[in-house]
Amino acid sequence: MSDQQQYLEQGLINAREAARRLARCDNATICSVLESLADRAISAESEILQANLSDLSRMPESDPKYDRLLLNPERLRDIASDLQSVAALPSPIGEILEQKTLDNGLELSKVRVPMGVIAIIFESRPNVTFDVFALCLKTRNACILKGSSDAHDTNQVVVRLMHEILAEHGMDPAIVFLAPPQREYLPAILQATDTIDLAIPRGSKGLIDFVRDNARVPVIETGAGIVHTYVDASADLARAKSIITNAKTRRVSVCNALDTLLIHRELLPDLPQLMRSIGDDHAVEVFADELAYAALKDHYAANLNHANEEHFGTEFLSLKMSIKTVSGLEEAIEHIHRYSSKHSEAIVAEDPKVIEQFLNNVDAAAVYANTSTAFTDGGQFGMGAEIGISTQKLHARGPMALPELTSYKWIVKGSGQIRS
Repeated sequence: MSDQQQYLEQGLINAREAARRLARCDNATICSVLESLADRAISAESEILQANLSDLSRMPESDPKYDRLLLNPERLRDIASDLQSVAALPSPIGEILEQKTLDNGLELSKVRVPMGVIAIIFESRPNVTFDVFALCLKTRNACILKGSSDAHDTNQVVVRLMHEILAEHGMDPAIVFLAPPQREYLPAILQATDTIDLAIPRGSKGLIDFVRDNARVPVIETGAGIVHTYVDASADLARAKSIITNAKTRRVSVCNALDTLLIHRELLPDLPQLMRSIGDDHAVEVFADELAYAALKDHYAANLNHANEEHFGTEFLSLKMSIKTVSGLEEAIEHIHRYSSKHSEAIVAEDPKVIEQFLNNVDAAAVYANTSTAFTDGGQFGMGAEIGISTQKLHARGPMALPELTSYKWIVKGSGQIRS
């Protein structure tokens, strides 16, 4: 067994033991740790950003993952704010979900408890390191962080700071463990049924598929975001322009960014105006079907191309998008059904019946009417932060935060009852 394999195996064992002690920790201490980490994220800014520059130096700026990897003072301030938000949230642990007394006098309570040890497998997003730690600590779960080589220098510095703060507060640093970044060590994590209670992948479709196909531990999938916005014939055009521009250009590398605009054919004459800011101000490359291409030709400032099949159902994660013309709501819903990853889908419309039909019939974790899909985010949903966006339907769906990182147990109190 190699030194790295031994390091990984011992780290998992230590996390399992530390999780048992963490389950007894009081919420006040946990809040103090998170507040201290928020302060340290700011005071250690130069050290964190220097490590991040080292990671960034190995990645071309043209890579869609570059923006996800990037940290700067503003993003560190946002991270610190998220840590403080999680600290201020009530802990779900110990919450009584159900309570009843049976005819035989037995008193039953269904109570939230920690999962235990949660492994998060993620790629080039060092902010995830902070979010995962905060949410797992608040729910008294130990966490195994399996980041990629892309962000390893940053992750090493951040986890070292976490260990220092935990020790300062008399807590076991083993509750957060940074696994070796190489992909070859991932199967050992996914098959560690004796030490890990849950695995959550965050990243590309390839990573998520690998985790699902190779895991023996339970998995919650956080799928890729293939995101649509349908602009109905009844839409307010000024509102539609603002929404699609924000959904596409606010941050192009995130999973809730717009990929495909579905436009009602009656609005084709208005398409150049709807796309003006996206082309003029943001130079988004467009792949349009024949009707949309004809409407935009000679009226679109950026690169305009004919779409083919591969441009629908693609998560671009860049300044690219596709446009599909539809005859109405039914065709829009059918297109979404065919290509959606069930992450976030939106409609812009004024007709209340059209809106209601869209919201009721589109199958996704988050479905929007007259607003940007950029809001699919744990912080924006009032959760403080998120551990991922679940696109599956078991246990958790959409942004996952504190309640989704818990299980429950039944507590049964009697007075000598026996079963006949």
